[in-house]
Amino acid sequence: MARRLPPLNALKAFEAAARHESFTRAAEELCVTQGAVSHQVKALESELGLKFFNREPQRLVLTETGQDYLVVVRDALDRIAIGTDRLLQRQSSGVLTVSTSPNFASKWLVHRLGRFAESHPKIDLRVSATLQHIDFAREEIDVAVRHSEGPAAGLHSTPLYNEELFPVCSPKLLEGAHPLTTPADLAHHPLLHLDNRKDWSKWLEAAGVPDSNLSRGPVLNQASMIIDAAVDGQGVGLSRTGLAAHDLINGRLVRPFGLALPVSYAYWIVCPKATANLPKIETFRQWLIDEANKDAGRLRKITPQAGSLS
Repeated sequence: MARRLPPLNALKAFEAAARHESFTRAAEELCVTQGAVSHQVKALESELGLKFFNREPQRLVLTETGQDYLVVVRDALDRIAIGTDRLLQRQSSGVLTVSTSPNFASKWLVHRLGRFAESHPKIDLRVSATLQHIDFAREEIDVAVRHSEGPAAGLHSTPLYNEELFPVCSPKLLEGAHPLTTPADLAHHPLLHLDNRKDWSKWLEAAGVPDSNLSRGPVLNQASMIIDAAVDGQGVGLSRTGLAAHDLINGRLVRPFGLALPVSYAYWIVCPKATANLPKIETFRQWLIDEANKDAGRLRKITPQAGSLS
């Protein structure tokens, strides 16, 4: 059965005029003209075939019909207002489920969760670490941080990190019997390889050390393992900006050389376009960007001059 509903603006005008017993004061509250309120009320009376006000020289007086209708309209408007407030509160708080890779989760995100919880106690953050790109239509995920070459098709995408690839190692490798002062000194240390030995081959060639023995050191299949092994002093690894940031800033890793290779992949914050402006998603997105910007400022202070080989 179709509902018979008068225009919302007319109902708002009627309720305000009845409450203030004045078209003028109702107009001030609704930020419209006195004539607009009077017209809305007259149109409502005409549509329903009822009279809500007796118009006296100094004030409006509700008729008995008007008094009865005011109870109905006020209750309806109050319910709409309360329901709207509750909906907005749920959107700005409650559970927020984030999907990202195990590498990004372990080397970047988990170290900062305490700061997020302290700043936004009403948001219950849940982190799902997976190597698979999730399907927002089928899975209960609100937002994802993805490592990709560009914006995700059909999704709202915001860049988080533009990255480079550069050597990292424990500070203790800068000293000892074979300190790392030039790229040639890498011959005395194990190289930590990710998946294959191609990245080291490219970096060494760019550094002018093409004849280095690339067979030295293990091949690992996770970037986080490269970083952990480097922190432990087991060799020199190549790492991307975002994943190495926390350990570089806190002194567990250093960049022995300034030379870095550009990479096509970057981190992106993605979510469905329909939910991109939800308050809790906007809050989390901005927090991620703020954290990345803080990292960039700190890293600039400790990064060797770009292109430097020593």
